[in-house]
Amino acid sequence: MAVITGASAGIGRASAIAFGRMGWRVALLARGQPGLEGASRDVQAAGGEALVVPCDVADAEPVKAAADRVMREWGQLDVWVNNAMLSVFGPSWEVPAAEWERVTRVTYLGAVNGTLAALKHMRPRNRGTIVQVGSALAYRSIPLQAPYCGAKSALRAFTDSLRSELLHTGSQVRLSMVHLPGVNTPQFNWTRTHMPTRHRPVGPVYHPEAAARAIVKAALDAPRELWVGAPVLEALLGTMLGPGLLDRLLARTAFGPQQAKGSTDTRFDILDAPAAADAGVEGPFPDGARRRAHALNPAAVRGAIGLAVLGAFFTAAFAGRRNR
Repeated sequence: MAVITGASAGIGRASAIAFGRMGWRVALLARGQPGLEGASRDVQAAGGEALVVPCDVADAEPVKAAADRVMREWGQLDVWVNNAMLSVFGPSWEVPAAEWERVTRVTYLGAVNGTLAALKHMRPRNRGTIVQVGSALAYRSIPLQAPYCGAKSALRAFTDSLRSELLHTGSQVRLSMVHLPGVNTPQFNWTRTHMPTRHRPVGPVYHPEAAARAIVKAALDAPRELWVGAPVLEALLGTMLGPGLLDRLLARTAFGPQQAKGSTDTRFDILDAPAAADAGVEGPFPDGARRRAHALNPAAVRGAIGLAVLGAFFTAAFAGRRNR
C-alpha cells in the first residue's frame, strides 16, 4: 500500500489513481476535504482502495498520527510519496517573511515530516520505499519562485544526508527522488502571487499522468534519482556547464514567459487555507501538454559518460601505438 501527500489534486492525485489501477490500497493525505473525497472516488473507480486522511503536512504530529492510522487500519506501509507543495510567485523582496516560512514548512519540512513518519514504521521492518517528488528547480533555481526553489533544493540535500545515514545502519529502506519538469496542475490557479498576473509553467508542459508514471516507477524500482523530461536534463546540463551564463539568460528571458496573460484576478490562493472545491487533476494549460515524458536514471548517464571516456582513452592509446 502507498501513502501520498498532496493527494487531493494534480500530481498527487494522478499518482494515487495510477497506484489504484494496479489494485493498491492508497492513503490520501491533504488539507482539502472536497479534493480528498474526489481523489478517493477516482482511486476506487480505478480499481484500488482509498483511505482519506485530512492532514496539513506542515505539522509533524498529524503526519505521524496519519502514519499510525494507516498501520492500524491496513497493517503495512510499503510506499510513502512526499508530494505536497506550496509556492509563492514574485520577486524575493516582495514576499513577506510569513509566506517564506509557510512555503518552507509545507514543501520542505512537510516532506521531512512525512519521511520521518514513514521511517518510524519502515525501519523496524527493514523495508519500504520513500519517494521524494522533486523538481528541475532543485538543481537550477529560476527568478520569481525563490521560496519554492529553496525548499526543493533543501529537500534534495536532506534526502542525500538521510540516504547515507540509512546506508550506515545497513537499512533496507529505499529512498528515491523524482525531479519533474513543468506539469499542468491546478497549482497555477491557486498559487499566491505578488505579480499582476498568475504564473504559468515555462518550456514544455506535461500532463500530471506523465509525472505519475515516473513516481510509480520510482516506488517500484527505487533508483537514486529519476530525471523526467528534457527540461530537467537541460537545466542540469546548463547549470553544470555555464551557471553564470544561465543566470544572465534567465534574468533576460524568464520573467515574461512565467506570467499568464489574461489572469488578472489573483485574489484566490490556498497558502493558508485549502481549496473549498474539488480541483481535479488537470490545470489551466492543457493545450500542447505532453502525455509522455522519458524518465532518465542518471546512473545510466554516468555509465554512458564513463564508457565514452574509456573508449576515447583506449582509442587515443591505440592511435599512439600505431604512430610509433
